[in-house]
Formats: sequence, structure tokens, C-alpha cells
Amino acid sequence: MKVLVAYDGSAPAQKAVEYAFDEYADEEITLLRVVEFADGYTEASIRAIQDLLDDREEEAAAKLREDLMDLVDTSGVDFRMEVASGDPAREVVKYAEENDVDHILVGSHGRKGVSRILLGSVAERIVRRAPVSVTLVR
Repeated sequence: MKVLVAYDGSAPAQKAVEYAFDEYADEEITLLRVVEFADGYTEASIRAIQDLLDDREEEAAAKLREDLMDLVDTSGVDFRMEVASGDPAREVVKYAEENDVDHILVGSHGRKGVSRILLGSVAERIVRRAPVSVTLVR
């Protein structure tokens, strides 16, 4: 079974990683970190910021590795880490579709306060759009 864990660095996402390593240690686990950027860029500005996004993806991958070492014992667990850029919910669903993922784990929320209300819930959008079962972890 392929298990995808959406990881954004928040406490609920950290719990989702712990849950995945506890409950799915014998399965193939992928941790996906999405580097978010605002919509509305023109094609020219997308090209102009591609280097910036590449740098941010590298930084996110390094941070994910660092966080993971602090969170869980990775010995004996088959896992990999991936980084994508774009809208987090869209990228998680896209990754699941393109990689034959069987199950998605996601923290119950990543944002706090007003920004969570204004920007919408990434977890909720993943649940609504996912092609497979999703477990929300608190």
C-alpha cells in the first residue's frame, strides 16, 4: 500500500507523520511538502521566479529532513520525501492521482485564526477532492 502524508510543518502535520510511522511502518510512505505561492502570476513572472521557487523547494526539503529526524525513528520504515510547488491541496491530490497512492494522511489544520477562515482549509479541500481515502489526524 502507498501512503501519502501531506506535511506543512504544523503540529497536526507532525502528528500525521508520527501516525503514519506508527500505523503504516510496513507500507511505502511518502512525505509531501508543498511550497505555496500566490496565484495570479503571469507567465513572464512565473519564469522570473522559477529560480526562487527552486531555492524554496530545496530549503523545504532540507527542513523536512531536519523535522523528520526530530520527530520519529526512521529506521526500518520505507519512506521517501517529495517537494512540490503550488496550491497545497491541489498538489497533494495531483500527487496522489499520478502516483497510485492508496491512502492520504493529513493534519487537521495548519493555519490558525483568521487566515484559516479567509484562506479556507487545505485539509477540507484534500478530503473533498482526493481520489482515495483520507485520514485527518489531530
